[in-house]
Amino acid sequence: MSIQEIEEAVAKLSAQELSVFSQWFEEYAAEQWDRHIERDAAAGRLNESLSRAEEHREAGRVTPL
Repeated sequence: MSIQEIEEAVAKLSAQELSVFSQWFEEYAAEQWDRHIERDAAAGRLNESLSRAEEHREAGRVTPL
């Protein structure tokens, strides 16, 4: 199925179907993002950023949320 076919199918959804689809897609996209971050972390690609963040925290250059 092509992107265009998917777009056309989504455009034909009722309001309720679109709402259900949107909820599903948001959850799906979030899961994909989580998996991507987990792979990057496992491969060490976040180590430098985490190290810099820790240095900023220790130096008092961060604001608590």
